[in-house]
Amino acid sequence: MNLRADLALISDWIKPGARILDLGCGDGTLLKHLRDTMNVSGYGIEIEQSNIVKCIESGINVIHNDLDEGINNFFDADSFDYVVMTQALQAIRHPEQLLDEVLRVSSDAIITFPNMGYWTNRVQLALGGHMPVTKSLPNYWYNTPNIHLCTLYDFENLCKQLDIRIIKRHVVDSQHKHNWLAKLFPNLFGEIAIYHITKK
Repeated sequence: MNLRADLALISDWIKPGARILDLGCGDGTLLKHLRDTMNVSGYGIEIEQSNIVKCIESGINVIHNDLDEGINNFFDADSFDYVVMTQALQAIRHPEQLLDEVLRVSSDAIITFPNMGYWTNRVQLALGGHMPVTKSLPNYWYNTPNIHLCTLYDFENLCKQLDIRIIKRHVVDSQHKHNWLAKLFPNLFGEIAIYHITKK
Protein backbone atom coordinates (compact mmCIF):
# COMPACT_ATOMS: atom_id res chain seq x y z
CA MET A 1 0.00 0.00 0.00
CA ASN A 2 1.34 3.43 -0.97
CA LEU A 3 0.79 5.50 2.15
CA ARG A 4 0.42 9.28 1.95
CA ALA A 5 3.65 10.94 3.08
CA ASP A 6 2.18 12.53 6.23
CA LEU A 7 0.58 9.23 7.26
CA ALA A 8 3.92 7.47 6.73
CA LEU A 9 5.60 9.99 9.04
CA ILE A 10 2.88 9.51 11.67
CA SER A 11 3.34 5.74 11.41
CA ASP A 12 7.02 6.15 12.26
CA TRP A 13 6.05 7.88 15.52
CA ILE A 14 3.76 5.06 16.69
CA LYS A 15 4.97 2.00 18.59
CA PRO A 16 3.98 -1.50 17.40
CA GLY A 17 1.04 -3.03 19.25
CA ALA A 18 -0.31 0.35 20.35
CA ARG A 19 -3.98 1.22 20.85
CA ILE A 20 -4.98 4.04 18.48
CA LEU A 21 -7.92 6.42 18.17
CA ASP A 22 -8.04 8.15 14.77
CA LEU A 23 -10.26 11.25 14.82
CA GLY A 24 -11.67 12.10 11.40
CA CYS A 25 -10.25 8.80 10.15
CA GLY A 26 -11.61 9.11 6.60
CA ASP A 27 -11.70 5.75 4.84
CA GLY A 28 -9.53 4.13 7.54
CA THR A 29 -6.31 4.04 5.48
CA LEU A 30 -4.01 4.85 8.41
CA LEU A 31 -5.67 2.43 10.83
CA LYS A 32 -5.64 -0.35 8.23
CA HIS A 33 -1.94 0.23 7.53
CA LEU A 34 -1.05 0.26 11.23
CA ARG A 35 -3.12 -2.85 11.89
CA ASP A 36 -1.60 -4.78 9.00
CA THR A 37 2.04 -3.73 9.51
CA MET A 38 2.38 -2.97 13.23
CA ASN A 39 -0.30 -5.05 14.99
CA VAL A 40 -2.05 -1.88 16.13
CA SER A 41 -5.67 -1.96 17.34
CA GLY A 42 -8.16 0.82 17.81
CA TYR A 43 -11.06 2.87 16.54
CA GLY A 44 -11.78 5.59 14.06
CA ILE A 45 -14.34 8.36 14.42
CA GLU A 46 -15.78 9.67 11.17
CA ILE A 47 -18.79 11.73 10.08
CA GLU A 48 -18.99 10.94 6.34
CA GLN A 49 -21.20 7.94 5.63
CA SER A 50 -19.27 6.85 2.52
CA ASN A 51 -16.03 6.74 4.51
CA ILE A 52 -17.71 4.72 7.26
CA VAL A 53 -18.74 2.12 4.69
CA LYS A 54 -15.12 1.88 3.46
CA CYS A 55 -13.87 1.47 7.03
CA ILE A 56 -16.32 -1.36 7.66
CA GLU A 57 -15.34 -3.05 4.38
CA SER A 58 -11.69 -2.92 5.56
CA GLY A 59 -12.59 -4.36 8.96
CA ILE A 60 -11.87 -1.10 10.80
CA ASN A 61 -13.76 -0.34 14.01
CA VAL A 62 -15.45 2.98 13.35
CA ILE A 63 -17.90 5.23 15.21
CA HIS A 64 -20.20 7.59 13.35
CA ASN A 65 -19.93 10.91 15.17
CA ASP A 66 -19.32 14.63 14.76
CA LEU A 67 -16.09 15.64 16.51
CA ASP A 68 -17.78 18.87 17.62
CA GLU A 69 -19.81 16.68 19.98
CA GLY A 70 -16.58 15.54 21.65
CA ILE A 71 -15.30 12.08 22.51
CA ASN A 72 -15.78 11.89 26.29
CA ASN A 73 -19.05 9.96 25.95
CA PHE A 74 -17.33 7.11 24.11
CA PHE A 75 -14.11 6.44 25.98
CA ASP A 76 -12.73 6.27 29.51
CA ALA A 77 -9.53 8.02 30.56
CA ASP A 78 -6.34 6.45 29.21
CA SER A 79 -8.17 4.15 26.79
CA PHE A 80 -5.53 4.62 24.08
CA ASP A 81 -1.78 4.98 23.64
CA TYR A 82 -2.18 7.56 20.85
CA VAL A 83 -4.87 9.76 19.39
CA VAL A 84 -4.29 10.86 15.80
CA MET A 85 -6.07 13.80 14.17
CA THR A 86 -4.96 14.79 10.68
CA GLN A 87 -6.19 17.98 9.03
CA ALA A 88 -9.26 18.32 11.27
CA LEU A 89 -8.31 20.60 14.18
CA GLN A 90 -9.02 23.75 12.18
CA ALA A 91 -12.55 22.55 11.40
CA ILE A 92 -13.54 22.05 15.06
CA ARG A 93 -15.75 24.61 16.85
CA HIS A 94 -13.81 24.37 20.12
CA PRO A 95 -10.35 22.95 19.38
CA GLU A 96 -9.14 23.74 22.91
CA GLN A 97 -11.88 21.56 24.41
CA LEU A 98 -11.22 18.70 22.01
CA LEU A 99 -7.48 18.79 22.74
CA ASP A 100 -8.29 18.53 26.42
CA GLU A 101 -10.51 15.49 25.76
CA VAL A 102 -7.88 13.94 23.48
CA LEU A 103 -5.27 14.02 26.23
CA ARG A 104 -7.74 12.60 28.72
CA VAL A 105 -8.31 9.43 26.69
CA SER A 106 -4.65 9.09 25.68
CA SER A 107 -1.22 10.06 26.95
CA ASP A 108 0.00 11.05 23.48
CA ALA A 109 -1.54 12.70 20.43
CA ILE A 110 -0.39 13.43 16.89
CA ILE A 111 -2.05 16.47 15.36
CA THR A 112 -1.67 17.95 11.87
CA PHE A 113 -3.10 21.16 10.41
CA PRO A 114 -2.46 23.69 7.63
CA ASN A 115 -0.24 26.60 8.73
CA MET A 116 -1.98 29.93 8.12
CA GLY A 117 1.41 31.65 8.56
CA TYR A 118 2.77 30.04 5.37
CA TRP A 119 4.28 32.67 3.09
CA THR A 120 1.84 32.28 0.17
CA ASN A 121 -1.08 32.75 2.55
CA ARG A 122 0.50 35.97 3.81
CA VAL A 123 1.08 37.22 0.25
CA GLN A 124 -2.50 36.53 -0.82
CA LEU A 125 -3.84 38.36 2.23
CA ALA A 126 -1.40 41.28 2.03
CA LEU A 127 -1.24 41.87 -1.72
CA GLY A 128 -4.36 40.17 -3.04
CA GLY A 129 -6.60 41.33 -0.21
CA HIS A 130 -8.45 38.00 -0.07
CA MET A 131 -8.48 34.83 1.98
CA PRO A 132 -5.82 32.44 0.65
CA VAL A 133 -6.57 29.52 -1.64
CA THR A 134 -3.70 27.02 -1.81
CA LYS A 135 -3.07 23.27 -2.11
CA SER A 136 -3.37 22.88 1.65
CA LEU A 137 -6.33 25.34 1.86
CA PRO A 138 -8.19 24.59 -1.39
CA ASN A 139 -11.61 26.04 -0.50
CA TYR A 140 -12.92 29.59 -0.82
CA TRP A 141 -13.92 31.52 2.29
CA TYR A 142 -17.64 30.82 1.72
CA ASN A 143 -17.42 27.03 1.35
CA THR A 144 -14.49 26.09 3.57
CA PRO A 145 -14.95 23.71 6.50
CA ASN A 146 -12.08 25.52 8.24
CA ILE A 147 -13.32 27.84 10.98
CA HIS A 148 -10.24 28.13 13.22
CA LEU A 149 -7.18 28.55 11.04
CA CYS A 150 -3.98 29.14 12.97
CA THR A 151 -0.23 29.48 12.64
CA LEU A 152 2.43 27.35 14.29
CA TYR A 153 2.87 30.09 16.89
CA ASP A 154 -0.87 30.14 17.63
CA PHE A 155 -0.95 26.39 18.18
CA GLU A 156 2.15 26.43 20.36
CA ASN A 157 0.74 29.26 22.47
CA LEU A 158 -2.46 27.26 22.94
CA CYS A 159 -0.39 24.27 24.05
CA LYS A 160 1.24 26.48 26.71
CA GLN A 161 -2.16 27.66 27.93
CA LEU A 162 -3.45 24.07 28.13
CA ASP A 163 -0.27 22.79 29.83
CA ILE A 164 0.54 20.58 26.84
CA ARG A 165 4.11 19.55 26.10
CA ILE A 166 5.30 19.36 22.49
CA ILE A 167 7.45 16.25 21.98
CA LYS A 168 8.16 16.67 18.26
CA ARG A 169 7.29 19.07 15.46
CA HIS A 170 7.73 18.63 11.72
CA VAL A 171 6.72 21.14 9.08
CA VAL A 172 6.33 20.09 5.47
CA ASP A 173 5.05 21.37 2.14
CA SER A 174 1.76 20.43 0.46
CA GLN A 175 3.40 17.22 -0.81
CA HIS A 176 4.38 16.45 2.81
CA LYS A 177 8.08 16.81 2.03
CA HIS A 178 10.72 18.62 4.08
CA ASN A 179 12.77 21.54 2.79
CA TRP A 180 15.65 23.50 4.29
CA LEU A 181 13.75 26.81 4.37
CA ALA A 182 11.03 25.26 6.51
CA LYS A 183 13.68 24.00 8.93
CA LEU A 184 15.14 27.51 9.27
CA PHE A 185 11.84 29.45 9.32
CA PRO A 186 9.07 26.95 10.08
CA ASN A 187 6.22 29.43 10.62
CA LEU A 188 6.98 31.16 7.30
CA PHE A 189 7.87 28.25 5.03
CA GLY A 190 6.05 25.32 6.61
CA GLU A 191 2.76 24.69 4.81
CA ILE A 192 1.54 21.83 6.99
CA ALA A 193 2.39 21.27 10.65
CA ILE A 194 2.70 17.84 12.31
CA TYR A 195 2.93 17.77 16.12
CA HIS A 196 3.43 14.99 18.65
CA ILE A 197 2.07 16.26 21.97
CA THR A 198 1.47 15.00 25.50
CA LYS A 199 0.07 16.37 28.76
CA LYS A 200 2.68 17.84 31.12
